[in-house]
Amino acid sequence: KIFPNMSILDNLLLGAYTRAKARRQDNLEQVFGIFPKLKERMTQLAGTLSGGWKQRLALACATAHRPDLVFLDEPTAGVDPAARRTFWETIYQLAREGTTILVTTHYMDEAERCQRLAFLSRGHLIGLGTPAEIVKQFNAEKVEDVFVMLQQRDEADAALAAGRTATTRQS
Repeated sequence: KIFPNMSILDNLLLGAYTRAKARRQDNLEQVFGIFPKLKERMTQLAGTLSGGWKQRLALACATAHRPDLVFLDEPTAGVDPAARRTFWETIYQLAREGTTILVTTHYMDEAERCQRLAFLSRGHLIGLGTPAEIVKQFNAEKVEDVFVMLQQRDEADAALAAGRTATTRQS
């Protein structure tokens, strides 16, 4: 979460606040090392940033206190292709530094960038494995093909179950 009426620096300070005061400055320097362009804009109000910059700031705020685990929900939605690439490079850098990152996305080309995948439909786990395992397991060419196949299967199962429920109620 970012606060649009606060500057980039103030947003980052709030994100880093959960660490001991002595470590906050170190954490901010690490954040600016990962996101150097944010340092150039640190007095700019967050609300004036473009969508891609807001996403970068949100990731910077989420990692400013150096957590072990970060959840990212649709992190590149509405972001231009260049910003999307930069965002993923940043995710990889954070992962190399030891942060576990859990990403939810509808973009299967992004899902293929992850080490492990879990497919969910209507709150149910319908597929699990590495991208290569998923593709091989379902004899598909791409992860997107697997997702579409599993989604269609789950929707058909749901329709069948709904039909049985309607028939049971009529009896």
